Amino acid sequence: MALPRITEPVTLQGRHVRLAPLHRDHAAALAEAVKDGELWQLWYTAIPAPDRMAAEIERRLGLLAAGAMLPFTVLDAGGTPVGMTTYMNIDNAHQRVEIGSTWYASRVQRTPLNTEAKRLLLGHAFDALQCIAVEFRTHRFNTPSRRAIERLGAQFDGMLRNHQRASNGTLRDTAVYSITADEWPTVRGHLDFQLERAR
Repeated sequence: MALPRITEPVTLQGRHVRLAPLHRDHAAALAEAVKDGELWQLWYTAIPAPDRMAAEIERRLGLLAAGAMLPFTVLDAGGTPVGMTTYMNIDNAHQRVEIGSTWYASRVQRTPLNTEAKRLLLGHAFDALQCIAVEFRTHRFNTPSRRAIERLGAQFDGMLRNHQRASNGTLRDTAVYSITADEWPTVRGHLDFQLERAR
């Protein structure tokens, strides 16, 4: 039986968050969301400025068309767009994927929205797409992101040294984490427990 393709668009719904296929109509609301915390000013990550949001949506949709990314708009419980996330570095042959290119408005960071968004993405990857592993990557110095990834239950795989050039010209060391299919039942139980506590 053929496995579903990772790039097949899907909407994932939870109590705190809805992950909907990224659409050009989301540009204005996402441009407002990114102003909450002036996220594009962070030197250690690449988040679009408000005036670059439409171009970033086009870039992600282009990668979707090429089969290299499945981009989502992150909407809060009231249906307001508050960020973006993706499946990226897609390997359909081996059913591996990275959850990345994620950002959230400051007001929803470190809330159940993020936990549930990751729970939905991981659940779809492992339970529906039968992925063997899901990766997370972040800048070595992006401590909030690294701690958030670790709280999910992901294991540290290692550091890709001088992996990329940052927008300011510095060289980026990339911290790589993953959750494997055999670890997923335990991680799922952990995330479900965290979400129940948040009710």
